[in-house]
Amino acid sequence: MSKFVIALDQGTTSSRALLINAQGEVQGVAQQAFEQHFPQPGWVEHDPFDILGSQIGVLRQLMDEQGIGAQDVAALGITNQRETTVVWDARTGLPFGNAIVWQCRRTASIVEELCSAPDVHGRIIATTGLVPDAYFSASKIKWILDNVEGAREAADAGFARFGTVDTWLIYNLTGGAVHATDHTNASRTMLFDIHAGVWDEWLCNLFDVPLSMLPDVRPSAADFGKTAISIPALALSEGCPCSIAAAQQSIFESIPANIPICGVAGDQQAALFGHLATHPGEAKNTYGTGCFLLMHTGEQAIASRNNLVTTIAASAPNTPALEYALEGSVFMAGALIQWLRDELHLIESASETEALATSVPDSAGVYVVPAFTGLGAPYWDASARGAIYGLTRGAGRAHVVRACLEALAFQVADLVAAMEDDCGQHLETLAVDGGACKNNFLMQFQADILDSTIERPANVEATAFGAAYLAGLFCGFWEDIEQIRKLHAIEAEFSPTMETARRRELLAGWADCISRTKSNKE
Repeated sequence: MSKFVIALDQGTTSSRALLINAQGEVQGVAQQAFEQHFPQPGWVEHDPFDILGSQIGVLRQLMDEQGIGAQDVAALGITNQRETTVVWDARTGLPFGNAIVWQCRRTASIVEELCSAPDVHGRIIATTGLVPDAYFSASKIKWILDNVEGAREAADAGFARFGTVDTWLIYNLTGGAVHATDHTNASRTMLFDIHAGVWDEWLCNLFDVPLSMLPDVRPSAADFGKTAISIPALALSEGCPCSIAAAQQSIFESIPANIPICGVAGDQQAALFGHLATHPGEAKNTYGTGCFLLMHTGEQAIASRNNLVTTIAASAPNTPALEYALEGSVFMAGALIQWLRDELHLIESASETEALATSVPDSAGVYVVPAFTGLGAPYWDASARGAIYGLTRGAGRAHVVRACLEALAFQVADLVAAMEDDCGQHLETLAVDGGACKNNFLMQFQADILDSTIERPANVEATAFGAAYLAGLFCGFWEDIEQIRKLHAIEAEFSPTMETARRRELLAGWADCISRTKSNKE
């Protein structure tokens, strides 16, 4: 019997592979960062072969370091940065340019042009659960087809293929045999009917995206093929430059063959499943590059009154119907701490922020609104830009660092307030994961500003574990969710201690700063 499940965690700035045993323990991790491309202000791109090469590279590294072969691995689970868009030519396997990353704002004008009419705007929300925005994949696909040489012609001829990052990985890992995605990733494209569970022809026509480009959509726990040592179409293409084929050969030769791919979910839905938040009212927040709050709503797709999005949740095998979640997204979370380090040089590492924040009694009235790429939910203001408020001569490095950490918590509080209003109930407990959840100051401040208990699990790799659980449940590595629940432990709880008056004062100050930052001030 195979001893392990491997989770492939393809993120915005790095690719990782985690080896997980039947006791739910991480036995090994491999990670590799890859280059970020910023060709113009507001544009963010990745080289698709950097994504692929780094992900296959860490898979091979992990297996080599742990001394295991394909026979030791029951299944692969894949979780990925969502909305990031790759379009490639099925005849060559080559992408039409770089992937357009979820953070990229280049297509905001496309969304404004196509989606601003009230009837169109309303129909998109009703069909997809999403607030029309450049964040999602539809306008990115259109941009590639309209601006990259040969892309539109290939699409019209039926040779272009679209995929979010999971689809790009699956296609290549299976040697081009499987062009598929799962319900969670499909629900983030703004082309998918989340109620019927199918690609929507009206939306595809609106964005001029041929249906032939789109992948097959499967449950998150399903058969996505097996790994194969081959180059999808690339090696067979007479028109493919030899230098390109040679450069990619080493990538594909590193793929271990015949490992089933049985679990796929977008990173945030994977994290929700990884926390075992599978019942209505259970919620999690991930502090990653962005900040993402999801609340499970069961088989009910709740339409938000507060500019949150309704999305499909990952479900265990044999779940009879689609399940849903409410989601709110913050664009700048861990990326804000990177800004402190890389652009302002106020810190040398993220680990310094906790000590700096606790070295002062408060932020001295300083607020940071990190709208570097616009404001996400519940504001959805693409034109807003970041600002620092409340600076005085007495404000120093520690105050600015503390204000940045507090900004993460304030943004989450905005999401929770919107979600509580939509669901009609107070959030009692919030499960957390992601790098910044290790910061005790931030977690306590988050509990205080929410007036809710924060639960940090012993293993904060909820995203990777979600993919592993989905794959392991499908292939029988674990019998059921109840078996997995017995392996799940909470490492720390943070209970609110802040006085109500102080909480209200801080939230009012934050609301005032948001009002001054919004481009569409009322």
